[in-house]
Amino acid sequence: MDRNIAPGARVTIRDEDWIVRRIDRCDDGGHALTCDGLSELVRGTSAIFLDRLEDDIAVHDPASTRLFQDESPYFGQALLYLESQRLRTVANDQQMHRAHQAAMQSADYQRVPAEKGLKQVRTRMLIADGVGLGKTLEAGMLATELDIRGRGRRILVVTQKSMLTQFQKEWWSRFTIPLVRLDSVGIQRIRNKIPSGHNPFNYYDKTIISMDTLKGNNEYRNYLEKSRWDIIVIDECHNVAVRKGDAGSSQRARLAKNLATKSDTLILLSATPHDGSANSFASLIWLLDPTAISDPDDYTRADLDRKDLFVRRFKKDIKAQAQGQFLEPITRRLSARATPEEETAYQAVLAIPFTQKGEHQAGKPSELQRVGLQKALFSSPAAADAYARHRIDKLSRKPMPTPAEDAEVAALQTLRQALTRITPERFSKYQRLIKALGDPDARWSGTDTADRLVIFSERIETLKWLMANLPGDLRLKVDAFSVLDGSLSDIDQQEIVERFGQEHDSLRVLLCSDVASEGLNLHYLCHRLVHFDLPWSPMVFQQRNGRVDRFGQQHRPCIDYLLTESAIETVKGDLRVIEVLVRKDEQISKNIGDPASVLRKHSIEDEEQTVAEALADGITAEAFERDFIDQAASDDEDWETALFGSVEEPPPAAIPADPHRLFPDIYAFARQAIATIPEAAGYRVDDAAKMLRLTPPADLRRRLRQQLPAEVLRETDEYVLSARVGLVEESIQRARETDKQGASWPEIQYLWPQHPISQWLIDRVIGAVGRRRAPVILSPDLGLEETAYLMLGLIPNRKGQPLIAEWKAVVRRGEQDFTIEDFDTFCRRAGIGVRDLPNPKRPVDLAVLQGALGDAVATMQLFVEGQVRHFTTTRTAEVTHKLAELSQLRGAQERQLELRIAGLPEPIREGRRARRLKDIEDVFAEYSQWVKDSLEVEPMPFVQVLAAVTRQV
Repeated sequence: MDRNIAPGARVTIRDEDWIVRRIDRCDDGGHALTCDGLSELVRGTSAIFLDRLEDDIAVHDPASTRLFQDESPYFGQALLYLESQRLRTVANDQQMHRAHQAAMQSADYQRVPAEKGLKQVRTRMLIADGVGLGKTLEAGMLATELDIRGRGRRILVVTQKSMLTQFQKEWWSRFTIPLVRLDSVGIQRIRNKIPSGHNPFNYYDKTIISMDTLKGNNEYRNYLEKSRWDIIVIDECHNVAVRKGDAGSSQRARLAKNLATKSDTLILLSATPHDGSANSFASLIWLLDPTAISDPDDYTRADLDRKDLFVRRFKKDIKAQAQGQFLEPITRRLSARATPEEETAYQAVLAIPFTQKGEHQAGKPSELQRVGLQKALFSSPAAADAYARHRIDKLSRKPMPTPAEDAEVAALQTLRQALTRITPERFSKYQRLIKALGDPDARWSGTDTADRLVIFSERIETLKWLMANLPGDLRLKVDAFSVLDGSLSDIDQQEIVERFGQEHDSLRVLLCSDVASEGLNLHYLCHRLVHFDLPWSPMVFQQRNGRVDRFGQQHRPCIDYLLTESAIETVKGDLRVIEVLVRKDEQISKNIGDPASVLRKHSIEDEEQTVAEALADGITAEAFERDFIDQAASDDEDWETALFGSVEEPPPAAIPADPHRLFPDIYAFARQAIATIPEAAGYRVDDAAKMLRLTPPADLRRRLRQQLPAEVLRETDEYVLSARVGLVEESIQRARETDKQGASWPEIQYLWPQHPISQWLIDRVIGAVGRRRAPVILSPDLGLEETAYLMLGLIPNRKGQPLIAEWKAVVRRGEQDFTIEDFDTFCRRAGIGVRDLPNPKRPVDLAVLQGALGDAVATMQLFVEGQVRHFTTTRTAEVTHKLAELSQLRGAQERQLELRIAGLPEPIREGRRARRLKDIEDVFAEYSQWVKDSLEVEPMPFVQVLAAVTRQV
């Protein structure tokens, strides 16, 4: 094998360009070269070549680069080539380069997760910001920064089924990240394209799928085992945490643990990342980094700060950075006195002799049953009737009901009769809602297409009852209403959410169960929300409110709470307890903090159980607030306060200045680049709108077909791109307002370097220059006998990722030695910029330039090798520190193991010790290797000759 082939070398094999990642000796005495593709046809792919089977493995020698005279006007070809290389090459440093320029009204605080992720050796981040702060956008910024560094080619997003389309659209519209939706229709579409048995996850590089789909299909889980990604995002990740008392969490947790091993980068998103226990939060931390903590029940903020694995803020924390983008909501408590018919129903509930095991016994169990029925009645008569019917059916199915059970059934039948008399006209809360919508403060009629209404109820029966009665009483057509609940398929849920955001759609009122309380954007045409029934969980209150009170809301949110006033002391007391939660939610909405801090239960189920038990115990509202809320607020010793309460997040770092660009912006680059592609003839430009319109030629059409979701793909139509963020934002808004099925994707796409069409232009420009060729530019601004070679020196880590990109001009004056000059400084000095240098097309002595190239390359190589030595010195200390830190963490986990198994019998203890030590060994060995591969640099840097510049005479 050629002695010059080493990891990091650029080679040509089978007429394609590759970078050698590793070299392994084979049994036959030869070598196996593991390579990643560099040239267009193989970029993004990996291959293993056996040197004894390859006839010609050519190592790239930058000194052999062939110079040619650029005869294009104003040296346009050379400038396009240089700009393409700048756009395509970003070092793996810790600075933001592009994501802050996405098509969004970004706030400074949204950069923090990306900045933290870029500082990590291995990007693993929990974004746990509060409801409505824009976690989807924050994750998109981090994914974009990783993608431009070559670390985001394959992406998998896992989210709720109701969120598939919304997440997909946000990432495409804002960041042009094309996620292919693998819902029931999307999976079938792929299956129709690929041979039977092929892995659908490998067909597209970027996909989005629901956790329910993955969890419920063994076949997909098998496909997961055989796939790897660069980035995996798990949205609403609290659903995959280990939750106490939640048996269903184990399957989701196992699936998430499997996914966590299939990707270099893992991004978790949740506004409620724990259930109040250290163990639950530790399960998410272990997904991110199993080396971070040794004891899931006992760790501190210092343990987590060592790895800096999460960011958690609320609106109060970032108000100064949000630039007034969060308007304080207007809240109203709308009370209505119960009608006599409702009071009769309340009395009937209090009179029911609930039974357990066939007997009626006064006490806590019976009162909890009563509270459950009472909660249904607080929602609606329809919900209470459904509860009573279900209880009657259960008791009636018994072969030999006891007298006590017969008495309970009779009392339940009495309740049902009382419920029939609560007509819409006698349903006080419902009538208060009708009146409130017409109040001078509201003036809501349903006629304004941009003023819509969300009504929440946790009871499906209540939603159905509202659906049956609201259209007539509000004098609106039935198609102005829709119910969104968990019984709908993923396709139906996505369609309803889309319709609600389209101004010309007839939908005006969305009747939602709490399946819609997580993640959904319902704020585009809606700032009004009604809690028709009141959840017994402050977390649910805030999740509901977050559908309209969120980043990007243009109007002040209006949130109404419907309450009933009863004259019956027991019911009155119970309703006052619930009203305490309403008051606390209003305070949270104004203070904009953590809703879980109210009851300190951190789990919706635990919060509801706490309230139910308080009501069953007959506690007063004053005692409930004192004993369950004020006491929780004064407890500063819990693990959560220690973990989240005392650390102030630093402000985001300043955005570094852009490097010198040869074109003023991406539009100017694209406008000139597309003019050089004959097959793209017929394109149109609009300079005022910075807009490009083109019908894709055959090679671009093939590329887009392989990358874009079917919803975005246009096989024959023209694509419209604009570099003006405002126009793209307007197009996103118009797309939401359209009433055409399937046409609600933005017509104008964002023209920036990450768009697949921009990437195609970059590849075509570089391809037109050809392999190992470099143009010659003439500049009248150079000194006499001054010549320069523009070069790029890449210093990669052992994973082949460029840690440093050195853009330099290697300059010589007359017979002097070559010197190194900053690339940007030289370009400005030489006047190299678009239309700055007229091309005289005079002959250039290429032989002289070619003859001096070897010395110039040698000078650059010496410079880069010096940078490697300097960089290695600093990185060696960092690697040593990281490995020592890992050794300490490993020792802590081994000691914790001994504590856990200390009391077990010897055979069991030895078995568990052996299994756990094997796990610890594997985890820390893999992570240690990752640290070395990521931080240590290759001894062979890569030098590329980009252009030569000589004086124009």
